[in-house]
Amino acid sequence: MTTTFPDVSISTDRLVMRPFEEADVMALAEMMNDELVTAWTSVPHPYTAADARAWAGRLAPAERTEGRGIVLAVTEFLTQRLVGIVHLRNTDWRTRSAEVGYVTAPWARGEGYASESVLAVAQWLFRDQGFERLELRTAADNTASQQVAQKIGCISEGVLRNAGIVRTQTLDGGWAEVRTDLIVWSLLPEDLDGVDDQLADAGGYTAGHTDWN
Repeated sequence: MTTTFPDVSISTDRLVMRPFEEADVMALAEMMNDELVTAWTSVPHPYTAADARAWAGRLAPAERTEGRGIVLAVTEFLTQRLVGIVHLRNTDWRTRSAEVGYVTAPWARGEGYASESVLAVAQWLFRDQGFERLELRTAADNTASQQVAQKIGCISEGVLRNAGIVRTQTLDGGWAEVRTDLIVWSLLPEDLDGVDDQLADAGGYTAGHTDWN
C-alpha cells in the first residue's frame, strides 16, 4: 500500500501549489510573522529567517518523505510570489483520510486564494490519490477559516470542547496562549459535486510531478 504522496505540483488558472524553494524563505518569514498567523497557528513567534529556511528545506519535505502528509507553497501563477500554504497532515493511509491546514499571506487576502487552493488540493487528493475523507479543524472564533470551509463544501460535524490552543495579544504587545473550542469539518468526494463549478470557473486544476526530496 502506498504510504507517501508523490512529488507534485497542482495548478489552477491563478495559482500554482508546489514544494517550497529557497527563494520562498524571506516571503515565508514575513507571512508567518503576520498577527493573524501568530494568533491562529502554533508557529514560532517571532518567526525568523532561520525558521523559514528550516521549514522550506527540511521540515516541509520530511512531511512527505516520512508519509505524514504533504506541504505545498501556494504561489500566484503570473507573479510567482508566495501567497499561502496548504498542508495535508495526520494522514491515515489505511482509511485514506487526512487533515488540511492553510495559511494566506496578508498581502493576498480577499482574493479567494485559500478556498481555491484548498479545493484544488482536495480534488487532487480524492481523484488522483483515492482518498475518502478530508478533515478540517477551525478555532471557534476564527470566522475567516470557517468561511473557507463552508465555501469549499465542508460539513460541520461538531465541536471539540476546549481542545485547541490559540494566542491572544496582551496589553504589553506580547502574546498569551488561551484554550479554545475547535469546530470539526469534513469533506468527502461526493461533497465536491456542488462546488466543482467554482473551480471550473477558475480554470480547473492540473497536477504534475516535480523533482524534490
